[in-house]
Amino acid sequence: MPIDFTAIDFETANSSSASACSVGLVKVRDGVVVDKVGWLIKPPAGHDAFLEWNTRIHGIRADDVADAFEWHEQFDLIADFAGIDVFVAHNAGFDMGVIKGACAATGVTPPSWAYLCSLQVARKTYALDSYRLPLAAAAAGFTGFSHHDALADAEACAAIVVHAAQVHGADDLRQLADTARVGMKRLTPAAPAAEPGAGAGPAPAPRRRVVFR
Repeated sequence: MPIDFTAIDFETANSSSASACSVGLVKVRDGVVVDKVGWLIKPPAGHDAFLEWNTRIHGIRADDVADAFEWHEQFDLIADFAGIDVFVAHNAGFDMGVIKGACAATGVTPPSWAYLCSLQVARKTYALDSYRLPLAAAAAGFTGFSHHDALADAEACAAIVVHAAQVHGADDLRQLADTARVGMKRLTPAAPAAEPGAGAGPAPAPRRRVVFR
């Protein structure tokens, strides 16, 4: 099995794991980026306050997502892009927590995706003072990206894992995880917090799909 995966990154409106306001997705096949896309997300009611701290980090405001898909409307787009891929994320607990939190808040049941944390991989691959995404990505030769742009961060994450696989001589993600002694985990859905019947349903064409290239 070659180095195939989907890298994912979320930005959030506030401290709630359900408050996703943007997502970036990067598909890698045999160690090469073959597709990438990102869009804004309107956080669900009760999780939709944009805190100044968060906005200072990623620059997204409530007005920016006014016409964007809500979580349950766009979730099938994420699922269709990822398919059965392993997800890769930097500090994956955060990004998988966003999927779990937003799905629980909107009555959506996510697939039990397998996932690998590029932060943990970086710690077992490079000798750095800090393993923050910009520094870990630089160690992998990926520099000059817009940190906290969800798509750019997903690209940086992908670069780390591809380079780490080369460093460890791994032919696939499972071998990378085993060689680096990093656990590959699986997403376990949180208990639904939304009212019964608020399922995802099929996603229509996006009203406003903002792509960060």
